[in-house]
Amino acid sequence: MERLLNALRQDGEAIKRGGGQKNIDKQHEKGRLTARERIVKLLDPNAHFMELGLFAAYEMYTDFGGCPSAGCVSGIGLIHGKETVIVAHDATVKAGAHFEMTVKKTLRAQEIAMKNFLPIVYLVDSAGVFLPLQDQVFPDENHFGRIFYNNARMSAMGITQVAAVMGPCVAGGAYLPVMCDKFIMVQGASLFLAGPALVKAAIGQVIDAETLGGATTHNAISGTADYHEPNDDAALDRIRDILSKIAERPKANFNKIAAVAPQWAMDEIAGILPEGLGQYDVREIIARLIDGSDFNEYKATYGKTVVCGTARVGGYAVGFVANQKLVQRTVKGEMQMGGVMYNEAADKAARFVMNCNQDGIPLIFMHDVNGFMVGRDAEYAGIAKDGAKLVNAVANSVVPKITIVIGGSYGAGNYAMCGKAYDPRFIFTWPTANISVMGGAQAASTITEIRLAGKQVSEEEKKKLYEEIRSNYEKQGNPRYAAARLWVDAIIEPTETRDTLIRCLDAASNNPNVPPPNFGVLQV
Repeated sequence: MERLLNALRQDGEAIKRGGGQKNIDKQHEKGRLTARERIVKLLDPNAHFMELGLFAAYEMYTDFGGCPSAGCVSGIGLIHGKETVIVAHDATVKAGAHFEMTVKKTLRAQEIAMKNFLPIVYLVDSAGVFLPLQDQVFPDENHFGRIFYNNARMSAMGITQVAAVMGPCVAGGAYLPVMCDKFIMVQGASLFLAGPALVKAAIGQVIDAETLGGATTHNAISGTADYHEPNDDAALDRIRDILSKIAERPKANFNKIAAVAPQWAMDEIAGILPEGLGQYDVREIIARLIDGSDFNEYKATYGKTVVCGTARVGGYAVGFVANQKLVQRTVKGEMQMGGVMYNEAADKAARFVMNCNQDGIPLIFMHDVNGFMVGRDAEYAGIAKDGAKLVNAVANSVVPKITIVIGGSYGAGNYAMCGKAYDPRFIFTWPTANISVMGGAQAASTITEIRLAGKQVSEEEKKKLYEEIRSNYEKQGNPRYAAARLWVDAIIEPTETRDTLIRCLDAASNNPNVPPPNFGVLQV
């Protein structure tokens, strides 16, 4: 575990350096702060910034020199005590240009703001679309235009949006600040649908950037901007002032009391998780996350490969659905493998999810799942029917869902345990996670047999093909691969899990709209 954590920290620190010291120095020479420096000054003193998407675009776009953190910084922080989503372009990375993952990261930040009814701040310093890859950014449903669609929808929802243009803001990107409720422009920044070069080529007009779309132009002439600030510091102060005056809104009616620390320390988890994530008791992990380590387990002697129960985290009443990795034996003497969804486990978990929805209790899913049980006995018992019941319950759940991937998250088990496709408010992994349709060894065996069917090959050639496939699956199952593509919001350390859950519950409590649950037709 310590080896994995050290590697994660080293990779994270490298990503946070953005485009490198040379580009950071260039930003400072322009009298501008970096994206991370701006965020620190924007937040309340000593407030923790819960960064989301740090590993976005990790090891992607290598033909173009990479794009650390997808060229923008996003997350949730406190501004005058209010949980606020922040998106800050990193001008040290390709001048803040938008790659496909930059767009996806921005859309995810907007989605979090909409689902949790949080104000959102955009710190704009971007050269616009990364033109060599424009086909990956511009035309599709969830490409660049969706950002502005979301701007309009959030405004209609009454979600506060504040934008500060602190550098270039060109072409289609110019719509973002203009579609926000409040628009601040810093002296020396620029905003226009077409820059001087394009204007000259299109209509023959010769004009400089400041005259065409500088802060004075858009405050004193076009009236497009609302506030004209001399520098970054003044713009950040203006944002803080605006957010200090927005109305307090109703909160979700979740059951919450004073928080109590767990009886057991989170730093003991490394000793609970065995090397290679073999057998362990997931209740030992839950005990280190919950208030007073007080867990009320549901149907404790039935469907024992899934642990369900209620507890409190940070004072909030929550329901846990967690895969149990210990080998189990039923009262009928049947052996059940840990981490596998059997009929009884799926049935229990579905009922528990529905109960939590009935009671208005947020759900926390903890993955270490190999998938659903297979074979004749499982099929005869209706494993597809029982699995579908759980998938239905999770898909139609209306209470906030938070997902933590501890270990394996394979196949349909990922779906049943509220993977990315099942609309979790937030989804995180530990560095021990592996997300894939199946394990590398199983996939390699299956694909090798298919590819070599009917062929005469040596054992050496067969082994080489097997290892190539297994290695590729292991790479794609790595949590960095998932985080790079924003299948998860962040890779977190186990010791950060309780605080992260509390931050997520605090954020979720800002949306009071929890509709009545409706689970439709269930297979019974």
